[in-house]
Amino acid sequence: MSLSELKKILKSTQVNEDPSDLNAYGKDWSIYFPPSPCAIVFPESQEDVVKIVQWAKKYKTPLVPSGGRTGLSSAATASNKELVVSFDRMNKILDFNEPDGLLRVQPGVILQTVQEYAKDHGFYFPVDFGAKGSCQIGGAVSTNAGGVKVIRYGMMRSWVAGLRIVTGSGETLYLNKSLRKNATGYDLRHLVIGSEGTLGLITEVELQLASAPGPLHVLLLGIEDLSKTIEVYKTFNKQLVVTACEFFANNALDKVLAAHPTLSQPLDARYPYYLLIELEETSGDFSEKIESVFSTLLEEGIISDGTISQNSQQSEGFWALRERISESIAPFSPYKNDISVRSSQVAQFVNECSELISKKYPHFEVVWFGHIGDGNVHINILKPDSLDKQKFIEQCREVDVPLYELVARFQGAISAEHGVGMAKKSFLHFSRSPVEIEIMKKIKAAFDPDNIINPGKIF
Repeated sequence: MSLSELKKILKSTQVNEDPSDLNAYGKDWSIYFPPSPCAIVFPESQEDVVKIVQWAKKYKTPLVPSGGRTGLSSAATASNKELVVSFDRMNKILDFNEPDGLLRVQPGVILQTVQEYAKDHGFYFPVDFGAKGSCQIGGAVSTNAGGVKVIRYGMMRSWVAGLRIVTGSGETLYLNKSLRKNATGYDLRHLVIGSEGTLGLITEVELQLASAPGPLHVLLLGIEDLSKTIEVYKTFNKQLVVTACEFFANNALDKVLAAHPTLSQPLDARYPYYLLIELEETSGDFSEKIESVFSTLLEEGIISDGTISQNSQQSEGFWALRERISESIAPFSPYKNDISVRSSQVAQFVNECSELISKKYPHFEVVWFGHIGDGNVHINILKPDSLDKQKFIEQCREVDVPLYELVARFQGAISAEHGVGMAKKSFLHFSRSPVEIEIMKKIKAAFDPDNIINPGKIF
């Protein structure tokens, strides 16, 4: 390996070997694998990316693509002297095709920047989650990001119209060309989406923007029994346009209010669970429909209490109670897991999983939250103050196998939106058959025959 040659191929300012930067850029938000990259390189164009791949092929140096590094599966972790390829400098909006509603961007553009650009031009980009202010579009594509609007708008793949990538062979591919209809064989674009950077390096993304929604209103409901949440969702969804449906436990609310004293308790009493529902106003009888559904649910004892936002500021306050959970529990060094089952099974899964964890480690506090409308549950085990961090991780790891066995019994996925990476690759067989995994490996070899693009991830 010759970093001096790489500095000549690019510019010396594009190659960084500073130890503090290596530590920062060599990992994502996961806690499982310590970073150990050889250097960081900052391409500024697709041509730079091709040069980097050609250099990596010559010296058999593995490459780890790096975006906002907000993932939780160690897919962006360089733990074995890999070269980190950061897309921080490929952060430009390249073109906006208004008639087709297409926005062409480089992979390092921040998700929130895309959302704001779309809004300023009378459009809407619906992929939305807590890390939107720091995650990059390339990473969102690589993980097929989900978030809070999936039940209305789908995952990230629904909004990727075209992709430009550089494969492990150094070839450039333009996938789908932003066509709405394209019945010409395999759609390789959809293989790249969600591949966690293992098939190639994304250099451009063409995003399909949506029409701006009508006014949005947020309800915050108190629920005694988690099994009631799916009934609430179904009832609202039959009569109104639901754009988001989120749940969180009472101890999640405790942590948010403690960490953010400017936020207030939403209801007069406290309840075991809370349901946040966002609705789009699409008709003149919107208020009457909400009142009718709310009254029916209250009279039938399905919900215990609730309130609806009266203005955008109150809507933001309700959303903050849900979106700030992750940052509020961060000081407790949580052991995180995101899984998915069918929406109708969420309550049963949470109950059985809670029993599994409490039986093994009754002293662990578990914070639950997730997306009730799409079956995505986030499990957060908080580290007790008395327990060493490494010992805590080891104990949590002991729960992994029975947890994923439970997921398999529910025919769910061991990862709903954070990917497999290194953290979950040894458990992939709980969600994918041996034949599926073998086909995945063959696809990887076709795109990356020298195995230099993010090796050791997924399988």
